[in-house]
Parts: sequence; C-alpha cells; structure tokens
Amino acid sequence: MHIGESLPECAVRETREETGFDVEIIGIVGTYTNPRHVFAYDDGEVRQEFSICFLARPVSGQLAVSEESTDVRWFDPAEVDGLPMVAGIRKRVTDWRDGNMPAAR
Repeated sequence: MHIGESLPECAVRETREETGFDVEIIGIVGTYTNPRHVFAYDDGEVRQEFSICFLARPVSGQLAVSEESTDVRWFDPAEVDGLPMVAGIRKRVTDWRDGNMPAAR
C-alpha cells in the first residue's frame, strides 16, 4: 500500500499491476488474520500480516503477467475446487462462493 492510498485504491492498483485488469470494487469478502502466521525476512524484518479480500469486477484491460505474477488466467467457478491452493486462500474462495461476506458500502 502506498502512502496516501485508500485500501480500495490499493486493491485496484495491485490488481492492475498483477493481472493487467482495471477493476471496480463491489464488495468485501472478508478480513483474514492468523496470529501464528508470522514472516521473518532475511533483512531481519518480522511481520504478522493480515489481508482484506475485496470483491471486484473487471471494467477494462487485458490479461497479462507481471514481475509479481507468473500465470494469470480466468477460471469458471466450478473449476476452482480442483485448483491447488493453501487453506487460507481456499477459505477466502469458500467465503465468496457461500456469500459469507458483508454488504458493499
């Protein structure tokens, strides 16, 4: 997140940078954190990270990889269950699919 940037602005920018798509935020799937999920970096920095999972729809752009993404594709929702992913990401997908998210504001 850049200084002076809102969370939705960050989500839109990061999506553009990593996928090639401009998106419109239409909701929040949820906020996720795990106190036992701590990162220790080689430079000595230690972080306990969290994530805010936004729901968005594409409005323009073209599918593209970046320095931060090596493979970008669309999947039919029915295909998602068969994709490999860590449990934390699967929880976000399940929350989205099951509608377990607050209304957009």
